[in-house]
Amino acid sequence: MGAIREEMLMAMRMKNFSTNTIKSYMRHAESFVRMFWKSPLEMGSPEIKKYLEHLVNRNLSPSMIIIAYSALKFLYVETLHREWNGDFYRRPKREKRLPVVLSMDELKRLFSAVSNPKYRAVFLSCYSAGLRVGEATRLKVKDIDSQRMQIRVEQGKGKKDRYTILSQSLLTELRNYWKTYRPHDWLFPGHRSGKPICVCAVQCKFRLAKKKPVS
Repeated sequence: MGAIREEMLMAMRMKNFSTNTIKSYMRHAESFVRMFWKSPLEMGSPEIKKYLEHLVNRNLSPSMIIIAYSALKFLYVETLHREWNGDFYRRPKREKRLPVVLSMDELKRLFSAVSNPKYRAVFLSCYSAGLRVGEATRLKVKDIDSQRMQIRVEQGKGKKDRYTILSQSLLTELRNYWKTYRPHDWLFPGHRSGKPICVCAVQCKFRLAKKKPVS
């Protein structure tokens, strides 16, 4: 894509898109170009429709199709300054699913299956404070306000800062964890110096904990 790629990147950064959104949009834009081996300037609605139908035929989820649709719309409208006629393809509706709620017994088994104080503290932070995994891993020591019993969440979903409740049980867990690890900057530091714990590492540990048999 060359210069078009750089222009698209710059346009997304100017709009303060998240890193994940930028990666997703660029992945679809590049995949779109590779499918036809033509510049986006030489393509239009017929190719866009074929690309989206190709994704549907691969049985991608509606949410993934919507991301692809939005990526190509951004490419043509915001980067190439072309008109966009969305009538050629109807955006699928997002699936609405109820969240899976664990029972108290399931929660007790889950937390008892985790012996590592750091991962226990991360899991309890997500559960007790209602944090996303990425938000919990990016917490800093200074974000824990034990005086006001609050947790400051910086640049959460939508790149917005907010406060959430710090329960007494979570505070006790974090204090026990701190006595063992003594973190200075990141509350949950990773293996790489100066970096927080990786989200994928937490997710992997969670999957292992769910599979661990009850003793």
